[in-house]
Amino acid sequence: MSYCLGIDTSNYTTSCAIYDSVTGEVRQKKKLLPVKQGELGLRQSDAVFHHTVQLPELITELFNGFDGKISAVGVSVSPTCEKGSYMPCFLAGVNAATAVASAMNVPLKRFSHQQGHLMAALYSSGNTELLGKPFLAFHVSGGTTQALYVDGMLDAKLIASSLDLKAGQAVDRVGVMLGYPFPAGRYVDELAQKSEKKYKINIKLKDGNCCLSGVENKCRAMLDKGEKPEDICRYCLDYIMTALYKMAEWARENYGNLPMIFSGGVMSNSIIKKEFTEKLSAGFAEPIFSADNAAGTAILASL
Repeated sequence: MSYCLGIDTSNYTTSCAIYDSVTGEVRQKKKLLPVKQGELGLRQSDAVFHHTVQLPELITELFNGFDGKISAVGVSVSPTCEKGSYMPCFLAGVNAATAVASAMNVPLKRFSHQQGHLMAALYSSGNTELLGKPFLAFHVSGGTTQALYVDGMLDAKLIASSLDLKAGQAVDRVGVMLGYPFPAGRYVDELAQKSEKKYKINIKLKDGNCCLSGVENKCRAMLDKGEKPEDICRYCLDYIMTALYKMAEWARENYGNLPMIFSGGVMSNSIIKKEFTEKLSAGFAEPIFSADNAAGTAILASL
């Protein structure tokens, strides 16, 4: 099997990718869903509509100049593998993938959005040898802030999470609060790097789980007091980083000193990546493979 097509239609991004299992190369096209200035996301009906408009355009671009033969199609069908996990936005990708696979008479392979993230993280961090072996993973995005015990073909067991606000939600809310467009992670990262401060934050876990709702309230209070935007962004990231670090320590204490991989849009943050690479010897997906993408589903389809 050589070329496999992957499709992912998350609540943030329309994505498609082709994976060459012979060379290990990935070519991909993706586009953020349009969100109006000041808003914090899309209704699911609007997300489905925008995916329906964007996906044919991206697939056309992806196949422009491609002369290979697709052997299988992979698609994200749900946020996670947990029972009842469902979001309508993935229907747009499932419909397109089903049509493509039927027209090409090739197998259609179904995965969770989370499995795609994990595979893309292993691929881009150079840790594909962990596939089939136990490891610890963090999936940190706008929809999830989860610590996972992973084994087999990326069978993920949830071991801890945020009990309220997700890390990506906190970052986006702070960014939008400061006047930046949604999703605001890139702007928060860039501003935080300009700060000369580093905050020490006391966070207590509840059986490995964290709570992140306090960071939004604190950042709003800082804004009301006239503190610098770069310091507000740095506080937001230091708060999230402290929570994740404590969760990582808890995970290793309870599940063993296993390799650790971080994925999800929030994990493309340069400050957190630098800190955790040094302190946890963790592997990180490259930014283009950390934010939502279809590369992971394409690679999984080939396997």
